[in-house]
Amino acid sequence: MYRFDSSAILARQHRLASVLSSFRCVVLVAAGEPVPIPGGHDQTFPWVPHPDYYWLSGSRRPGGIMAFDPSEGWVSFVVPVTEAERLWDGAEEEPEGRPVTELDTWLATRSSLPQVWLGCVPDEKRTHVADRPRVQEALDSVRRIKDEAEIDLLRRATATTCAGHLRAREVARPYVSERRVQIELEAEMFRHGADATGYGTIVGAGARSAILHGHPGMDTVRTGEFVLVDAGGAIAGYTADITRTFVAGNAGDTRHAALLALVERAMDASIAISTCGTEWHDVHRRSAEVIADGLVSLGILRGDPVELANDGAVAIFFPHGVGHMLGLGVRDVGGRSVGRAAGRMCCGARPRVDMPLQAGFVMTVEPGVYFVDALLDSPEHHARFGSVIQWDEVQRWRGIGGVRLEDNILICAQGAPENLSAGIPRQLRLPE
Repeated sequence: MYRFDSSAILARQHRLASVLSSFRCVVLVAAGEPVPIPGGHDQTFPWVPHPDYYWLSGSRRPGGIMAFDPSEGWVSFVVPVTEAERLWDGAEEEPEGRPVTELDTWLATRSSLPQVWLGCVPDEKRTHVADRPRVQEALDSVRRIKDEAEIDLLRRATATTCAGHLRAREVARPYVSERRVQIELEAEMFRHGADATGYGTIVGAGARSAILHGHPGMDTVRTGEFVLVDAGGAIAGYTADITRTFVAGNAGDTRHAALLALVERAMDASIAISTCGTEWHDVHRRSAEVIADGLVSLGILRGDPVELANDGAVAIFFPHGVGHMLGLGVRDVGGRSVGRAAGRMCCGARPRVDMPLQAGFVMTVEPGVYFVDALLDSPEHHARFGSVIQWDEVQRWRGIGGVRLEDNILICAQGAPENLSAGIPRQLRLPE
């Protein structure tokens, strides 16, 4: 099992302590407990520690609590290994820290300070504490900036994902099922070092390529149709998140080529402006404007591309945010700058991040264009955007599905970001 170097964990604790020192409270970050499967007797659902706890402790063991005293620093409270664990799971090493049974005594000596619980908060601790949102934001602000150990894991996870995507492209031939593509892709990621998938692999062929989170089924790939693959290998909880779309059999028509080229232009334009200080909403807006311009050129929309982006018309075809934070889990931290309203819209979508970029952020950039009947047939959309959508032309594109391209980028202190997934070709082609 992967273990962080102790110096990396201590550095994280020190970084967070320097931010929390101004809060006159005890901070407790709980790992959480496994959830039993109903009727499963002693079985539980697959368990992972709360990411705040894991990031801070480096431990993936349940029941632990990291406790912070502003005058003394961090103390780790852990659950000792039991005889049953040694028997059933082969557990051997005792976790480092004080037994969690000593926590109440430790807290009693600090009763003059309010307690702020974070992570998987026990039910009996879910009392309102005014400082909790500010303390959580302090933790988030530190966690958003990835350290070298985290970046190394993301590079390794990306390498496994690259192998998986290349294998998927080899397998995704006509008459092969989406499910088989998934199996071969995931197996290849595991062969190259992944210890898990970062999320449910998405494979969509033909019209199903427009389902944003489509589950692979027994539908088969057909010559000349889009195949969208969104998958990420994970190592020690850190995951890549990469999407590629290609045409089965290299036999698409001019529509397929046009959509692939358009989405690639949007991706390049958005990555180019993903620099320190740039608002993430502006990155989304850049993709939306490029996509709107392309849809005007294709005769699908009419009007000024900037206006089509700003008023939300483009969101009928590009309905999601341009990306999100990545790292410990497929959607890591995220959020918004302090003082901003939740859920602010941008170009008809609701990006998951609403703040300026900083060095050390790892972001996905994933523009897309889709033809989704539910959006195209919406009476509300017809009423609002009927004058700017060329409905006759739209009919020609129905059923083609969708295109999404997604890369993972590391924001650098100066200049352009580093594209961690640049090694995965965007338009993978089979040998002729």
